[in-house]
Amino acid sequence: MSGRDLDNNRLLLEISNRIRELNRNIINPVIPELTLDDLNPVLSMVARARAAYLNKLFDVAAVAQDQIPSHEQVNQLNHLRTTYEELVTGVQALESAIERGYIDVQG
Repeated sequence: MSGRDLDNNRLLLEISNRIRELNRNIINPVIPELTLDDLNPVLSMVARARAAYLNKLFDVAAVAQDQIPSHEQVNQLNHLRTTYEELVTGVQALESAIERGYIDVQG
């Protein structure tokens, strides 16, 4: 490995450490130490959003039968899907923050 490669690796390691430190210093004071019980409302919200989306999908299929869903039905599905996907993305960000040690979790 060349000296330049070593310098780049050191820089990347320092950037990674700085990112970790900044995220911990900024996120940790905002989000109090979590317990599994603290996560239940968030996880339940995501499950409800998933259920609403899937339920609407079946409702649309029942009404549309052999036809293409109406523009309004597709819009309703789109709204429920984007809501669900946004919530899933939020939970993934939470999981990542916990994994990286930005948020403290009680054992």
